[in-house]
Amino acid sequence: MIEKELMGLWLNSLASKAPVPGGGGASAIGGALAAALGQMVANLTVGKKKYADVEKIMQELLGKLQALQEDFLDLADQDAKAFAPLAAAYALPASTEEEKQEKVRIMEENLLAASLVPLHMMEKAVETLTFLEVLGEKGSRMAVSDVGVAVQFARTALTGAVMNVYINTKSMKNREKAEELNTKARELIKNGTKKADEIYEKVLEQLT
Repeated sequence: MIEKELMGLWLNSLASKAPVPGGGGASAIGGALAAALGQMVANLTVGKKKYADVEKIMQELLGKLQALQEDFLDLADQDAKAFAPLAAAYALPASTEEEKQEKVRIMEENLLAASLVPLHMMEKAVETLTFLEVLGEKGSRMAVSDVGVAVQFARTALTGAVMNVYINTKSMKNREKAEELNTKARELIKNGTKKADEIYEKVLEQLT
């Protein structure tokens, strides 16, 4: 199947020694899988008499999760695109004071850009979790295990992306900006992982 071929190409690229795609892209794909699985649960719920009272909610979730799926795929591309200029910045000459200052300026600019991509990924992961929580409560009981799987993919996107925030902010000279980004990341990881674990536990309770 063409889907298998395309996925195989991406996985082979991920497995290679090429710097991108890497952990950032893989985290984004995890988020996209979470959003796609959420859509599957919603699709299995719509049109069913048993769930007629949540039909409108499911339709809304379908649109929101489709948009998130596209956002995650876009972030995977953005993550790859952010790497090249950052790698180039590390290689800039720094022999003179003028060159050193210019290198710092360019490094800061690219480190910020490379930090914002995974930070946005974290925000999207938390947003995805809020929709998966609704699906866990109101979606088809036949697909509740799929909600649990989706939650784990969203959690992976969240916990994977945070490392890419920290690895870039660690090198920033502007420590005030770095701490601002780190604080936001810490807040997202704390609230997001808590929500993910709570939803997952509720899914397990329903299954057992």
